[in-house]
Amino acid sequence: MTTTPQDVTPDDGGSQLSAKARRHLWMHFTRMSSYGDNEVPVIVRGEGPYVWDANGKRYLEGLAGLFVVLVGHGRQELANAAGKQASELAYYPLWSYAHAPAIELAERLASYAPGDINRVFFTTGGSEAVESAWKMARQYFRLIGQPSRYKVISRDIAYHGTTMGALAITGLAAIKTPFEPLVPGGIRVPNTNFYRAPEHGDDYDAFGVWAASEIERAILREGPDTVAAVFLEPVQNSGGCFPPPPGYFQRVREICDRHGVLLVSDEVITAFGRLGHWFGADRYGFQPDIITVAKGLTSGYSPIGAMLVSDRLMEPFLHGTTSFLHGITFAGHPVSCAVAMTNLDIIESEDLLGHVRKNEGAFRATLEKLCDLPIVGEVRGDGYFYGIELVKDKNTRETFDDDESERLLRGFLSGALFDAGLICRCDDRGDPVIQLAPPLVCGQEHFDEMEQILRSVLTEAWQRL
Repeated sequence: MTTTPQDVTPDDGGSQLSAKARRHLWMHFTRMSSYGDNEVPVIVRGEGPYVWDANGKRYLEGLAGLFVVLVGHGRQELANAAGKQASELAYYPLWSYAHAPAIELAERLASYAPGDINRVFFTTGGSEAVESAWKMARQYFRLIGQPSRYKVISRDIAYHGTTMGALAITGLAAIKTPFEPLVPGGIRVPNTNFYRAPEHGDDYDAFGVWAASEIERAILREGPDTVAAVFLEPVQNSGGCFPPPPGYFQRVREICDRHGVLLVSDEVITAFGRLGHWFGADRYGFQPDIITVAKGLTSGYSPIGAMLVSDRLMEPFLHGTTSFLHGITFAGHPVSCAVAMTNLDIIESEDLLGHVRKNEGAFRATLEKLCDLPIVGEVRGDGYFYGIELVKDKNTRETFDDDESERLLRGFLSGALFDAGLICRCDDRGDPVIQLAPPLVCGQEHFDEMEQILRSVLTEAWQRL
């Protein structure tokens, strides 16, 4: 789907909205001091892969909101689905009751999921899905007589959420320190950033074997009878889109089986077509025990998340007085479930999974044109999910120190790219990167627009350096 909407008339209330935001709105992961004397960007509408601010300026959605808006903005059928469901049954909890939208969506998700993953526990977002998975794993092992299993292994720099349990699984020290002490049991292992490989930097396959083996070493170091699960994203987001080396997940699956550890595929970002498949586990050919999802399930038109679980893990909860002692008031909200069903209809009817597979090579090739710039070290990723690592020296791969990164990303690039009409992520959780994850409806004209804006702004950034 391609849209070419006209620029909208500027909203004279834009400054007023910005002033109200500065006075009352507490934005997430935001330095509020940045807006002491500056206007808060106020986005007022969207159509296809574009959004407009309150001043009438158009922006290309290079990040799909926050890896969310898969089918694009302004889809009337999704709005209609929400309105229809709200008029019939606006809300009912899933606490000892069920409602048709949740039942139908659970069945549909189970039909997409690999292997014997047939049970769906709904949440309202990704952090809650990850939190639920850890809690379920801990209770599961108690039920089967292995109460000492509570630890979880995840990768360095990986982001898995902000609730206290999910934060303990997250591998980003900077966002954890203010809230310590955290839930005990989070263990870290190396990620799959081959560009910065500490071992086997000249052999991708050998690097993958080493990185997977580090998980087994961690299990043995901690004691296999204390480890409950390994949490991995198919493509690690934080740090700048690290794909798995060949055979990596197959080896991790073998390690988990050998030591009785659960494998959780955190697909809050990668599910529902971001990588050209329903799940990243499908793309990379591995079988998880649990899959966590959120973001793209409704394309952001209504909040929802879920934990998808294998029949084996559900089995101990089906007997006697046992129940999973966990619940969320708005989880599996009827309106969100109805929107999700229609969103999945769109993904299927427009073959967006096939669209991503067909166009991902062109997307990569267009971004790789930027490799002729001295500031671009590497373009990496898969599907519609890419990171561009920025460097001081291409030959030595020298990165920027903290002060340089601050000046480069927050002092210039974030604002300059936004001013140029591209919304993307400039991130230094790890080495400095620019991330791109556009709506799945994007095509070559949008790839070209991204490349042209990035080329202009990165060229200026290098000149400033």
